[in-house]
Amino acid sequence: MRTTEKVVWLSAGALIGAAVALLYAPQSGQETRKYLRRKAEDARDTIAETGGQVRDTLAETGESIAKAGRRVYRKGAAAVEGASELIDRGRRRVEL
Repeated sequence: MRTTEKVVWLSAGALIGAAVALLYAPQSGQETRKYLRRKAEDARDTIAETGGQVRDTLAETGESIAKAGRRVYRKGAAAVEGASELIDRGRRRVEL
């Protein structure tokens, strides 16, 4: 059985189980809807909070990558400048 088939069957089983649980719940329909609404709001808040944390982490990571890139660029620019000076000195010696 493929993974996608397993996921489909798992999802179908979860939906059927949730439907049966709601049908046999000891609460009234109104209480069940309130409970589901609260859980949905909690899930939304958790997702929003997690999204904010991910955004902050990505921003920090991006900043550190940018700083590292600037350091590498400066080192490369200094190396090019040093190489250019060596080439100029070599040219002057060859011309003499």
